[in-house]
Amino acid sequence: MTGSFQRYLRAKRTVDDRALDRRLVGALREALAARAAERDGALRVLEIGAGIGTMLTRFLAWDVLPAGDTRYVALDVQADNVSALREYLSAWAADHDVSIAGEERLTLDDGTRRVTVEPVVAEAIDYADAAAPEYDLLVGAALLDVVDRDALGTLLGAVAPGGLYYFPITFDGATRFRPGHPADRDVERRYHEHMDAKPGGDSRAGGDVLDRLHRLDGTTLLDVAGSDWVVRPVDGAYPGDEAYFLRHILDTVEGAVGEVADGDAEWLDDWLARRREQVAAGELLYLTHQLDFLGRVEG
Repeated sequence: MTGSFQRYLRAKRTVDDRALDRRLVGALREALAARAAERDGALRVLEIGAGIGTMLTRFLAWDVLPAGDTRYVALDVQADNVSALREYLSAWAADHDVSIAGEERLTLDDGTRRVTVEPVVAEAIDYADAAAPEYDLLVGAALLDVVDRDALGTLLGAVAPGGLYYFPITFDGATRFRPGHPADRDVERRYHEHMDAKPGGDSRAGGDVLDRLHRLDGTTLLDVAGSDWVVRPVDGAYPGDEAYFLRHILDTVEGAVGEVADGDAEWLDDWLARRREQVAAGELLYLTHQLDFLGRVEG
């Protein structure tokens, strides 16, 4: 699954691009510009669960990072993701007229912004707990539905007073496939049961995070918005590599539901076979419900 997971992360780039709430992205862009002005153009960003670097390249492509120098710590618990980061960033830079240099640390330069990327393999909560409160931005995409939310204060403790946090693509309780199938409700219920059984997992994490951030002392929740994944064929074909994205999702559902069902799911094979046929034919629709959060740490 190693190479396939990195391909999945690449494939879901276009899915995330559509899902992310652009209003919150715009608010983040403005807040970072103001923060950079206070710091003479120098920013410090910590991304936890950074994967292969898709959020960083998105921040560059969408002009979220302001002009100047940015130190960007790209942290992930999976060493294979961090190992793939250099290849992904190099390929992206070549396609976008951005120079890239360095060995252990990488420097991306587009002529107005210079981003020094520090790849780190570590567990997010442990790293944040040991970090000084120095970061101007903490980013965690598709993260808070799989980590211990009781440690949310620890994560935010790495942010300097006046700094920002951005937690997009936080799952919140809906997994839908269309056209309909008689087993859909059983699949969704058991898939969510599997999420709930994992340490830190929660199939309704988005609502829990909203409540926690709203009440958390020393922080201000600036805004929240929906960021649903919607994957559908266009003229009988999926955009980019999104057919692979769907196949990976179905593999994940197969493993999760099969584990929860513990052998008592004869209907699952029929459901999976039909869904895979629909992907191959360019017929399957897929959607999930998620939330994006943007806020500030007051100190």
